[in-house]
Amino acid sequence: MHVTNDETFYISVLNSLTQQIAVIVEQGLVQWVNHSWKAFSEENRGQPDKTWRNTNYIRVCSDSVENGDQDAVDALAGIEAVIRGEEPIFYFEYPCHSPDEQRWFMMHIRPLDQNVLKHFVITHQNITERKLAEQRVEEMAVLDGLTGIVLDIDHFKPYNDNHGHVAGDECLRRVGKTLKHFSRRPGDLVARYGGEEFAIILGDTGKEVACQLAEEIRAAILALDIHHEYATRAKCVTVSIGVATLRPDAQSDMSPLDLINAADQALFEAKDRGRNRVCVQNGPTGNIST
Repeated sequence: MHVTNDETFYISVLNSLTQQIAVIVEQGLVQWVNHSWKAFSEENRGQPDKTWRNTNYIRVCSDSVENGDQDAVDALAGIEAVIRGEEPIFYFEYPCHSPDEQRWFMMHIRPLDQNVLKHFVITHQNITERKLAEQRVEEMAVLDGLTGIVLDIDHFKPYNDNHGHVAGDECLRRVGKTLKHFSRRPGDLVARYGGEEFAIILGDTGKEVACQLAEEIRAAILALDIHHEYATRAKCVTVSIGVATLRPDAQSDMSPLDLINAADQALFEAKDRGRNRVCVQNGPTGNIST
């Protein structure tokens, strides 16, 4: 098969991603996988230099079902529903623990072309940091109460696209390092919660203190003065921040997951109001203030 220069470029981009990506046809046969897919297979006792082309991915899932894997049952059902055109997209979180560590992944399948159901893209993304953060929040949700701070780097995609992945990774590293400066107590937690999204969980911290801390974080990241001329008025990297608090003694029906969702809702409001600001969620369904 002749490969054009444009195709070579796009393949190189896909091979640079950490997500494991495969393209299958409706019969389940694999047509192409990226480097991350191959590497993960080898790391998990797959055959070295395995040629994935024409491997039947549905058959692989079916074998796991026959071996009693309940997650494989749900995954296979979702994959087949998308292939039949019954669902436009399917997401599925599943554990994939190794002897040395706990790991979770998000599987995602959708048609390559929504109008022509012949090829389908499957991705697997490591979401371990998020799952461990959620577990840690569950463990911390005791009588002292919690405060959740969720922040997102404003316009990170154009920054990453124009400055390159190396600069993007360095930006994430500097932001993460700054956040750790504000969470030094034993009960505090900082974690990457998505591509450019971070979560901070603080034990025994009231709303007023949390809001002041969030504003200090926003100012500290602005002071890093990381040049960013794409899609930002400040011409440097900024963050939008959402804050929420949980007091189990006063809100016994509010779970730790509600805390994260409330902070996330405040974050979306901060972004909607122009970014580079802090918004506060006054309760799981309460008003938002800046």
